[in-house]
Amino acid sequence: MTTLTATGADAAASAPPSPAGPSPHARARRSAPTLAWLGLVPFAAYIVLFLAVPTILAIGSGFFTKDGSFTWANMSALADPVVLNTFANSAGLSLLTAVVGALAGALVCYALLGMDPEARTRSAVDAAAGVLAQFGGVMLAFAFIATIGIQGVVTVFLKNSFGVDIFENGTWLYELPGLILPYIYFQIPLMVITFMPALAALKPQWAEANLTLGGTRASFWLRIGIPVLAPSFLASLLLLFANAFSSYATAAALASQGAQIVPLQIRTALTSETVLGRENLAGALALGMIVIVGIVMALYSLVQRRAARWQS
Repeated sequence: MTTLTATGADAAASAPPSPAGPSPHARARRSAPTLAWLGLVPFAAYIVLFLAVPTILAIGSGFFTKDGSFTWANMSALADPVVLNTFANSAGLSLLTAVVGALAGALVCYALLGMDPEARTRSAVDAAAGVLAQFGGVMLAFAFIATIGIQGVVTVFLKNSFGVDIFENGTWLYELPGLILPYIYFQIPLMVITFMPALAALKPQWAEANLTLGGTRASFWLRIGIPVLAPSFLASLLLLFANAFSSYATAAALASQGAQIVPLQIRTALTSETVLGRENLAGALALGMIVIVGIVMALYSLVQRRAARWQS
């Protein structure tokens, strides 16, 4: 019986192909990958129109004058002490808010880890993080002005009730220090969104193995939890830095005067009525931002690739 079956299989394998050609199912399988690429067309068009083209225009404009002549003058402005100080302000602000947001967000994630994923509190926090991470721009600036502005609700309450004037040493909310609180406001929920999946991926079997071998809760976090989560934490920190470094709308609404950070310096180069003929300086500044953000996101990709090993 086995011999007959094998002989029949050999005969079928050596038989000439059917004149009718491949079956409809085979043809569908062959054409499926080609048709699947059509689904990426809208996304590719979006990337080209709103990312690639503006990037090329920004980079290109930095090498030309207003009348279209090639020049290095715009690029040489990147070495100007004022511009370097602006980049330092942006980097310092981004690093500070990223570190504070990452630490606070990690603590929130740790608190959520002990809750039932289907519980109302956990769902409410997840939903709030998703909303607040996108709550920025003019809306966020208005919220802070109405709350702790010069005539804000909290400002007036503290002054009338306790005699405390939070603006005694100057209107810091409308200067560079005033950007710290609004930036932290949207950095923390962004950290919750990005870091929570890594924390939830910690396997209970690792904790059980640690206890079986005589370990404690502290030894679990020092020898297992923190080393495993370190790449994910660093990747989230880099993402928060890039997010703060490229933010514009909130800073523009709060600091209407001056150019303390790079996005505001670009606005000044485009709209200033006192510095004429240097509109293309904005392209050079944008190129500097693109290089910095590109380096940060490249590091994020490398670290995230390593972190993904423990999130499967």
